[in-house]
Amino acid sequence: MDQAATGKIALFFVDASHFVMGCDFLGCIYGIARRFVKTYSGRSRYNVLGAINFMTKTVTTITNNTYITASEVCELLKKLSEEYAGKAIHLILDNARYQKCKVVQELAAELKITLVYIPPYSPNLNLIERLWKFTKSRLRTRYYDQFDEFSKKIDTIIDNTSKGDKQLIDKLIGEKVQLFDELKPISSNTFIDTKIRPRRLA
Repeated sequence: MDQAATGKIALFFVDASHFVMGCDFLGCIYGIARRFVKTYSGRSRYNVLGAINFMTKTVTTITNNTYITASEVCELLKKLSEEYAGKAIHLILDNARYQKCKVVQELAAELKITLVYIPPYSPNLNLIERLWKFTKSRLRTRYYDQFDEFSKKIDTIIDNTSKGDKQLIDKLIGEKVQLFDELKPISSNTFIDTKIRPRRLA
């Protein structure tokens, strides 16, 4: 983060989010009388693989309505390499198989992009997760009955992170990362030594 602030590197947080129309974005009404809330009955899904620039909050995306695979990750790497040509690019990402496979790592090495994988079960270290939560909160404000309208709204929200919503996104995605330092075990079984393999029972 310090290197990004001085312009030494271009730092990105990378992750994919899957927005399911009519599933994740339902509302609720509290009351004595029974009420019916209109919602979409399908299962259309809009997948967004994004890389948010830590400093500018600009988001580079690859989208589809099928699946996110290593092919989409490679497409994102090429896109970032073109957009930030001449800069040292560092990507923070999780250990999803399609992001950590050989083809992705080889392409990253070829494009001179540094991949930094966060520890397992540490989503708090990938700050783009906060963007996905923000995006979903904006989607819950209305009902969508057309997939094109639904996906366009998502694109608009993401595109606005470096514009009208930048001040808010700066607060969400800043230098404050939840870390756990100087942890002390409360019993001998609190932390598992990964170097010790359990014996198989006969």
